[in-house]
Amino acid sequence: MAERNSTGLLMMMLEPTPAIAMTLPAEVREKLAELELELSEGDITQKGYEKKRGKLLAPYIPQIQGVDPSLQTDNRIQTSSQAVLPGSKQNKSRAANSRDERFRSDLHTEAVQAALAKYKERKMPMPSKRRSVLVQSSVEACTPPDTSSASEDEGSLRRQGRLHTTSTPYQGSHSTVEHWFNRVIQGSSTSSSASSTSSHPGGRAAHAANANAAVTALADLMAHTQLDNHSAPPDVTGLSERSLHGESPQVGSVRGVPRGFNHASAMETADATEFDWRADGALGVTPGVPVNSRVSSKIQQLLNTLKRPKRPPLREFFVDDCEELLDVQQPDPNQPRAEGQQMSPLGGDPLGVGTNWPPSLPAALHRWGTTQPKSPCLTALDNAGKPVYTLTYGKLWTRSVKLAYTLLNKLSTRNEPLLMPGDRVALVFPNNDPVMFMVAFYGCLLAELVPVPIEVPLTRKDAGSQQIGFLLGSCGVTLALTTDACQKGLPKAQTGEVATFKGWPRLLWFVTDGKHVVKPPKDWHPLIREASDDIAYIEYKTSKEGSTMGITVSHSAMLAHCHALTQACGYTEAETITNVLDFKRDSGLWHGVLTSVMNRMHVISIPYSLMKVNPLSWIQKVHTYKARVAVVKSRDMHWSLLAQRDQRDVSLSSLRMLIVADGANPWSISSCDAFLNVFQARGLRPEVICPCASSAEAMTVALRRPPEMGVPPPGKAVLSMGGLSHSVIRVDTEEKLSVLSVQDVGQVMPGALVCVVRVEGTPYLCQTDEVGEICVSSASTGVAYYGLPGMTKNIFETIPVTLSGAPISDRPFTRTSLLGFIGPDDLVFVVGKMDGLMVVSGRRHNADDVVATALAVEPMKFVYRGRIAVFSVSVLHDERIVVVAEQRPDASEEDSFQWMSRVLQAIDSIHQVGLYCLALVPANTLPKAPLGGIHISETKQRFLDGALHPCNVLMCPHTCVTNLPKPRQKQPEVGPASMIVGNLVAGKRIAQACGRDVSQLEDNDQFLYMQDVLQWRAQATPDHPLFLVLNAKGAVASTASCLQLHKRAERVAVALMEKGRLNTGDHVALVYPPGIDLIATFYGCLYAGCVPVTVRPPHPQNLATTLPTVKMIVEVSKSVCILTTQAIMKLLRSKEAAAAVDVKSWPMVLDTDDLPRKKSPQIYKPPTPEMLAYLDFSVSTTGILAGVKMSHAATSALCRSIKLQCELYPSRQIAICLDPYCGLGFALWCLCSVYSGHQSILVPPLELESSVSLWLSAVSQYKVRVTFCSYSVMEMCTKGLGSQTEALRLRNVNLSCVRTCMVVAEERPRITLTQSFSKIFKDLGLSPRAVSSTFGCRVNVAVCLQGTAGPDPTTVYLDMRALRHDRVRLVERGSPHSLPLMESGKILPGVKVIIANTETKGPLGDSHLGEIWVSSPHNATGYYTVYGEEALHADHFSTKLSFGDTQTVWARTGYLGFLRRTELTDASGERHDALYVVGSLDETLELRGMRYHPIDIETSVIRSHKSIAECAVFTWTNLLVVVVELEGSEQEALDLVALVTNVVLEEHYLIVGVVVVVDPGVIPINSRGEKQRMHLRDGFLADQLDPIYVAYNM
Repeated sequence: MAERNSTGLLMMMLEPTPAIAMTLPAEVREKLAELELELSEGDITQKGYEKKRGKLLAPYIPQIQGVDPSLQTDNRIQTSSQAVLPGSKQNKSRAANSRDERFRSDLHTEAVQAALAKYKERKMPMPSKRRSVLVQSSVEACTPPDTSSASEDEGSLRRQGRLHTTSTPYQGSHSTVEHWFNRVIQGSSTSSSASSTSSHPGGRAAHAANANAAVTALADLMAHTQLDNHSAPPDVTGLSERSLHGESPQVGSVRGVPRGFNHASAMETADATEFDWRADGALGVTPGVPVNSRVSSKIQQLLNTLKRPKRPPLREFFVDDCEELLDVQQPDPNQPRAEGQQMSPLGGDPLGVGTNWPPSLPAALHRWGTTQPKSPCLTALDNAGKPVYTLTYGKLWTRSVKLAYTLLNKLSTRNEPLLMPGDRVALVFPNNDPVMFMVAFYGCLLAELVPVPIEVPLTRKDAGSQQIGFLLGSCGVTLALTTDACQKGLPKAQTGEVATFKGWPRLLWFVTDGKHVVKPPKDWHPLIREASDDIAYIEYKTSKEGSTMGITVSHSAMLAHCHALTQACGYTEAETITNVLDFKRDSGLWHGVLTSVMNRMHVISIPYSLMKVNPLSWIQKVHTYKARVAVVKSRDMHWSLLAQRDQRDVSLSSLRMLIVADGANPWSISSCDAFLNVFQARGLRPEVICPCASSAEAMTVALRRPPEMGVPPPGKAVLSMGGLSHSVIRVDTEEKLSVLSVQDVGQVMPGALVCVVRVEGTPYLCQTDEVGEICVSSASTGVAYYGLPGMTKNIFETIPVTLSGAPISDRPFTRTSLLGFIGPDDLVFVVGKMDGLMVVSGRRHNADDVVATALAVEPMKFVYRGRIAVFSVSVLHDERIVVVAEQRPDASEEDSFQWMSRVLQAIDSIHQVGLYCLALVPANTLPKAPLGGIHISETKQRFLDGALHPCNVLMCPHTCVTNLPKPRQKQPEVGPASMIVGNLVAGKRIAQACGRDVSQLEDNDQFLYMQDVLQWRAQATPDHPLFLVLNAKGAVASTASCLQLHKRAERVAVALMEKGRLNTGDHVALVYPPGIDLIATFYGCLYAGCVPVTVRPPHPQNLATTLPTVKMIVEVSKSVCILTTQAIMKLLRSKEAAAAVDVKSWPMVLDTDDLPRKKSPQIYKPPTPEMLAYLDFSVSTTGILAGVKMSHAATSALCRSIKLQCELYPSRQIAICLDPYCGLGFALWCLCSVYSGHQSILVPPLELESSVSLWLSAVSQYKVRVTFCSYSVMEMCTKGLGSQTEALRLRNVNLSCVRTCMVVAEERPRITLTQSFSKIFKDLGLSPRAVSSTFGCRVNVAVCLQGTAGPDPTTVYLDMRALRHDRVRLVERGSPHSLPLMESGKILPGVKVIIANTETKGPLGDSHLGEIWVSSPHNATGYYTVYGEEALHADHFSTKLSFGDTQTVWARTGYLGFLRRTELTDASGERHDALYVVGSLDETLELRGMRYHPIDIETSVIRSHKSIAECAVFTWTNLLVVVVELEGSEQEALDLVALVTNVVLEEHYLIVGVVVVVDPGVIPINSRGEKQRMHLRDGFLADQLDPIYVAYNM
């Protein structure tokens, strides 16, 4: 807004006023109407319309001269709905005791209550806790958070209707911000209830009335600028493309609307729209989008076509590239911008040159110590408030000299003096011993040593203590001075010496009490030099991140600072001052130890411990000692208010200055006001309250002068929080909700030059109405961060520049880390600190402000007032606000939750920012800072480490995470034909691969039936051992040779036919534990012509869950008979079984324990090999029980494939540690040995529970080359034997014999598990190349299997983000978002694999993700179900490509994967095609238009905290539910909620809806070690998980 119009006034009225509108000549009105029509038809542009209209109206608009500027700039409109006359607001008189809040101003509380009233009571789902008194009904626990209630219409966030438009600083030489401020009349210097009207109430009210009339008259004139304020309710599921906050609906083109006469329904952030003065005098608006201006239909059509997404060019379908871009927050075009002129640096008064200024501080001490030795210097009090000791200047001098002499001459190591001048020395003094501290401090100065005052480390685990150690180490401190009492209290090591604290250097502790120091000889005098630039002392400061820096202060700066304070405070010799602050640093040190000595003042030091016992003590001391000055913090004023009823007879009339050291805290104003309200009656004069602003780096920056200095009256500003969040100053009336009232902190210090610069980037000077970081150039600031030259340059040597880039001065400036601005009368205002600054999506919020809002929500009932921490954590490329508070022990769960949800709403309303996490912790568990208060950085660290142990947590990622990538829009599919063409164009081959050809036959390959093979072997090699079963001790439990197996099978067949009277084709359920019985009965069924169904026996300890599965398989498979052992038979009919199932409905049960030895009359011969051989039942991971039909042909083809791949011959031995009930496990256990004649060593996985090393010992003992296991077995070995490899070696376990160890699986290879297994057992000789995985599924139990020959399995790294879009993009190992994927073994002989598009069923190219289809002689022939759903699944077993090779019949595996041609060659010399399995299609989660594999999210979650043992995810009403098993104490349960939410957001761009924390073992796992996520989901919905905690993220 650089241009102003010529009169120097704002030309505010472009519109005719109502009176004029009526008197416009008819022809002008006609022309206006024509213009309107042209615009609505689209025949003229908005700008042209604007220009012509302006010309027409120009003659009729009066120039408004001579109007009071305060009216012009203050033209806020109060619409008729809220026409509050400014004068009518009564000054509410408030009861004195209504102020019980340090951080609170009553206004703020009222604002918060008003904001909360706007929200209807929203029903938020309460988190459920196991200990909770409230047992929730299951329905309640499963109701998803109401997705539409994020915040009612956005208008509710800001008060409807009243509009504040920006006001422009008027032309003139002075660049003050006068008119942005309400000046308060001298009388009520800091009273926050001072009337907020301007000094011309009449004029302003009249003006407002005019304005109202004008608004109504203009309503029809402005029809075309009708604004639409109904933004759609925000979508909480995270699909919303617009941000929720700062989302004022685009205020449309409101051109030609006079400033301030904007349409009343426009959204009101602190100011609704930005106007700019165009050269042609037309009033423009920063570009917005026309909301519904009538544009001609042609233009509208064009616009719409532009918006429509174009179809991507063909190449996009073949380029595997997809960056998921996080939504970058577009700045709101209507956000307020600074419009003032550039500020000019502001100088303080010149530093007076007194004749008797001492040349240095030690010189002042020498002077007073020798000329006024009896003069009191410091009075120390005990915890009862009694004076313990008064140190005189004489004593201070002599004791300091003694100490200086002792330090320099009496401490030596190996005849070398321990300390040299300039060495750093730590001062460790308790807060109740100022006398010893003062002596030590001045002793060091006299000895030319550099004191480094630090806190007394109380325990070895003090918050921040380690950082202090780093500081001491970097300063090279070797000696610590302390008092006798303090030294005795420090933690000791066994030797009796002071313990070394974590991170601290080795220190010598020296006690400075009288008996340890030596009187110097007569001729020894300390050197008293003039103040130089050498370091005088180092003050420590903790940064926002928690690191501790040492700020070096030179002798000259220390002296100059004392001068400046003396001049600013008007200190005179021998004044009495009470000091409540910590005397080791900051204002307490500057006023109470340094400046006091310079002026021979008497300090009454009031320890923190006394304040805790008696908060009134400082007031009593002011009264007793008639102190002229008191140095306090607003906390001390607040405390004394709470206790003031006990004292009637104190008077504060002696005070000429009450220095409020934290006056820069924006909330100190309320403490000052409340304090004044109460103590004005006790002689406190309003004008003596002097807030000041300081920082460790710049020391005192500004200080309100005492009244006798004739300074302008104090100022107060009521600023719009909305404006502040954009770093812009906008004045606001106090009725508005989101305001911040601040008091000035006085004038700049004498001798200093102050300017305000932009916070980020180049330090440009701010404009006059902009908030920035205050910088100071003066002789009295700190010099550097000790040992940190880089940071020192940034902070202590900043060169502010003008907007043109010219430096404003040749003097370097120091950044103060205070955020503020220079107000009228050159008063400094501070609105926050850099440490508390949180930048959330481009807007700035201050931690203190958020604390105040939280506390204004009925605070005292639920949380402790001073114990709230607010900080931001970075999640997904933006800051997120976290609030942590200590909960009172008596607050109930529901109360706290209620309070938390109200705090959320209040912060949302007042700051227009969403909270990310609100956590309540038990009382007294937050880390404390040395003098009370909370150690923020330590709290933040604990939060991020998951070590905060909250007792209540509320996460609101849905409302505050607004930068998620846009949900994926599915493009219209490209047809399969163009896919093929595209692949050919791109030079990609179609992704298909096949195993070896199996046309050549071998000796027993003429057998098509397994029963024939067994008979043949029983004749040819009767005594050849086929099976060996081991027990838990590793001994052979049972064996079977070819003949034994044949004979047992015959007996079973006879029993079936004679006892069971079964017909051929009947189905028989085999319920056996793993062993030879199972194999024998299987072949017995084949001999009898029956169809066997193997079923896992029920678990005797867990019948309730395992028996129903047995019952279900028996029923679904239509088994007419159950074969089993006697023990299991008893179990099936037991009382316990009856509780779980209906035992009467079992079919006939036969036990096969002692069958008569009968020879079978004849063995059944099936008429064709396509006949059903057996049924294979298994429960899929999605919880579906599916049985598949295996024909005789498929059975023998399967055996032949495995035999060829693994090179199995009768002379071989293989070890199998698998369950024998389904899939490849069953085939290896029951079929392969009989087919190939090799010997199988069978290790039942159950036996490993009692003896983990059983399987590996067997492999070693029998020197097995090929072995099979499951993931659960591998996990047991990894976890159980990880630390025992030495012991196994001693037992001669050697795995070097193993050539291939294959994990049988129906899932993506678990690469981390196989790698850790290989690593652990490498010591026992296991070759890292040996371990590989297999892949099978329901339609084909063995698609891939590594086998013995051929290239090693390869590993590739995929970009996880591309995978979500169903694309494969290979990246380098270690890339961000990379996912390692191991090949699932080699494709078996006779198997053909192709990758097909899941939707179009067309073939895909190499390295494209699609469904794996398989064609092979050993495919199953179909599902076997009773429910008649065959039609549904028919295409699973026989489907054809829609394009390309449309003849071959394929089976769909239901798994996503891809093929990739590698550089390796296989046995036949061809290039090897690797198959990579990504995951089951049924398991995938469709979220935000993308496809997620649960295992990826689970992997991230398990990594996020050491106590998470296992994790499973599923969706429920499009919310992502994460269930974690907690392997630790229950108090860690709530720590996991935030960590889980963070990691899933960071790595997967998903918002977790519900976090459920459960005990270990709750997540169900099937026999293959796969998670049963659907069972878990059912359990969750039926409320059967007995969770430790359920958190519903809002």
